[in-house]
Amino acid sequence: MPSAVGFPFSAVVGHDDLRLSLLLNAVHPGIGGVLVRGEKGTAKSTVVRALAALLPAVAVVDGCRFSCDPADPDPGCPDGPHETPAAARPARLVELPVGATEDRLIGSLDLERALTEGVRAYQPGLLAAAHRGVLYVDEVNLLHDHLVDLLLDAAAMGRAHVEREGVSVAHAASFLLVGTMNPEEGELRPQLLDRFGLTVEVRASRDIDTRTEVVRRRLRFEADPAGFAAGWAEADAGLAARIAAARAALPSVALPDRELRRVAAVCAAFDVDGMRADLVLARAATAHAAWRGAAEVAEEDVATAARLALPHRRRRDPFDEPGIEQDQLDQALRDAAEEADREPDPEPPGGGAPEPGDSPDQSPAPDNGQAPPEQNGSAPDTAEQPAPVDQADPAPGQPTADPGAGAQGPGQPPATPDPAFRARLLQVDGVGEGAPGRRSRSRAGSGRALRSSTSQGSGLHLIGTLTAAAPFQRARGRDGAGLVVKAGDVRKAVREGRESNLVLFVVDASGSMAARKRMSAVTGAVVSLLRDAYQRRDKVGLVTFRGAGATVALPPTSSVEAAVARLRDLRTGGRTPLADGLLRARDVLRVERLRDPRRRALLVVVTDGRATVPARPGGDAVRDAVRAAGVLAADGVAGVVVDCESGPVRLGLAGRVTTALGATPLRLEELSADAVAGVVRAARAA
Repeated sequence: MPSAVGFPFSAVVGHDDLRLSLLLNAVHPGIGGVLVRGEKGTAKSTVVRALAALLPAVAVVDGCRFSCDPADPDPGCPDGPHETPAAARPARLVELPVGATEDRLIGSLDLERALTEGVRAYQPGLLAAAHRGVLYVDEVNLLHDHLVDLLLDAAAMGRAHVEREGVSVAHAASFLLVGTMNPEEGELRPQLLDRFGLTVEVRASRDIDTRTEVVRRRLRFEADPAGFAAGWAEADAGLAARIAAARAALPSVALPDRELRRVAAVCAAFDVDGMRADLVLARAATAHAAWRGAAEVAEEDVATAARLALPHRRRRDPFDEPGIEQDQLDQALRDAAEEADREPDPEPPGGGAPEPGDSPDQSPAPDNGQAPPEQNGSAPDTAEQPAPVDQADPAPGQPTADPGAGAQGPGQPPATPDPAFRARLLQVDGVGEGAPGRRSRSRAGSGRALRSSTSQGSGLHLIGTLTAAAPFQRARGRDGAGLVVKAGDVRKAVREGRESNLVLFVVDASGSMAARKRMSAVTGAVVSLLRDAYQRRDKVGLVTFRGAGATVALPPTSSVEAAVARLRDLRTGGRTPLADGLLRARDVLRVERLRDPRRRALLVVVTDGRATVPARPGGDAVRDAVRAAGVLAADGVAGVVVDCESGPVRLGLAGRVTTALGATPLRLEELSADAVAGVVRAARAA
């Protein structure tokens, strides 16, 4: 049976940045919380749970469900006005599970009082319970996006607003927000990353002595939790006293203008969006000065705060790696030191007259990471260049250069993807029951309530239940305000939401696609579709085919970043085993159906249809490809075929595969949502 005694905060080995980030947020909750990223088994949850024991006890109004401060009660508290005496209790650690509902997070109508007393009453959720404490979200990257939005809005504003089922409530919700995640299981959107004040990367130490000490302490704790905790009680008490002292001193810590300019200069150097980074950096630097016992913020406080507040804000694109190299940070701080010493301009930026010679035509070109063609040493590519002879499809009867059956060979170097664009929505037709997401329609446990039902749906449909019970109140002898409800009156809510899908890409990387310009366009389009899958919370997989066979470049995963990395490393050339690519995709889909039968799949085939390698010796390559597509169609796979054939003469070979698969045909240029309006639904519903 698990011990009720928690692992002491002071006994944690290493993780200095993680512990410091939590302590700074404990000193100044306005920093905005901590996101802890790291591999599994690195004591992320242990450290967070240990923090709650260090927080000072809070004085609350006795009986208030929203933990109002007796010295400064919330004038809008739903339980107010308060006339009861004050009481003290320890700061709470409230955990938000991954499977939590919106009702559990923000609260809902108190059904018991509504049905028995006939009154509308609000039942608080976890945000109310976490007020003036710690709200801990484990695996925050797996939490439904709408829940993440709700809790981050509450953390930013310090209040929670509830508008639902005839209830309109607002209450204080100020808490220390801590989220932990394993990046291998998928990333948070950059917009959500920015809402966390600080972020920390944690990894298990590779030092033998450190790892030995970690195991030694853990085994001692498991053998005698109370005795182990007692041995660290004095150290934890010292930290708790230091937190209380820093909190008390925080309002008097000065932020000199020189250090404020340093903060602004560092944020500008890293080109972060908006002003949230500047505010977080200033608050974290002030908290660090208070933690040190200093009277004003110094350069070392800004440097420490920048190391914790900026790494995740550099992630501009969903597929950028978060983080800052230490030498980059050092250089930015050196540059910021020069700016901090400089006197401010007497005129505000943009207020002066233009200098002589300035004109709009002389403005620098935008830095988009691409040099002009003449700087790259080559003229613009105005026409597709044919693939080298040893990489293109050989003439009939000639042997292939690919070594061995099923081998793809070395191939040409990867083509640089074209710039990504906003992809149009591809979705599976019909209504599914998969995991929540943002792609196809689904019957969901959350979302818009369509109707009430006695057999289908999930959760209580309150209006439907009351409507069913109302006509029988006199016959049931109702006496008083309470509503007499029987089992037959209960109605469930049939809701419709959006689900995530498994999007399996089957990409032709053969010699017929190996012209650099065309392959750049193809990889750019697939990267755009992958970004769309990332935003819609899909699982993705990647099958490539060239040479003598197909390869599962990436098994289905929630880490879309891994798919992008594999695609950008994709080599091209060789013959075109289209049939093998389709059959390999069928195998992947079959295994995934066994693992997750409720998640529907969308097959996206990217090819020009020029099959040259049969599925079996002596077969016909094109006929085998059409047969393979027919087998997938018989399995009920929803598909989209992106025809990449180009040039003045087009054979339309991809059309035969599209017809056999029963898929939606698209040209490569039609994948852009800006170029072509509308929604593309796959022809089949799985």
